[in-house]
Amino acid sequence: MDHELICALCTVQACSAEPGAKKLPPYCPMSTEPDLLQEVERAYLEQEELQRLARESARTESAGYCRTTRIEDIMDFARRIGAHKLGIAHCIGLMHEAKLAREILIAGGFEVDTVCCKVGSIAKETIGLGDDEKVRPGQFEALCNPVGQAAVLAQAGTQLNIVVGLCVGHDSLFFMHSKAPATVLVAKDRVLGHNPVACLYTSHSYYRRLTRKPED
Repeated sequence: MDHELICALCTVQACSAEPGAKKLPPYCPMSTEPDLLQEVERAYLEQEELQRLARESARTESAGYCRTTRIEDIMDFARRIGAHKLGIAHCIGLMHEAKLAREILIAGGFEVDTVCCKVGSIAKETIGLGDDEKVRPGQFEALCNPVGQAAVLAQAGTQLNIVVGLCVGHDSLFFMHSKAPATVLVAKDRVLGHNPVACLYTSHSYYRRLTRKPED
């Protein structure tokens, strides 16, 4: 691929219309990568589990669109895919939120396992971090262990995993290693009260510094 992907700047949105109804912009992946996208479409047709998850995702979307909260959508999706045992991978700093989510999910009829990010109590020095790279230098600090969270939840047999406030990067590792499908309930942003889109909406006012290039 020798071209830039800039769907975020598109004003045509031909992808949301019936094929052929709108002229494709020259930068559109449907114009530049037709073979790749046809291969992906075939995968939906040929891979039964992929097709099932995609189908139930779409049904969850239409059933609750602008009417249900995210945790309600998660429960709806879980029921649709037959997942009765759910896992929560949560940050140690969001224990309260994980507890509340667990209560709601149990009230919804699910069995719920929760695993904290510090599981295993691995010293940060183990992976080569220096004392000055800790959040609180001069004392023991356990490594966040999303791979361990994924392993423990897999051992427990969870059928759908839910991320509650894992740090950036740690969430990536969890998604890479989760054996069950995974979704996000809480995206951590301590500064913005776990509402990360707030700085997007204010990027030309309160958070204009975020749109300044390094040379500005």
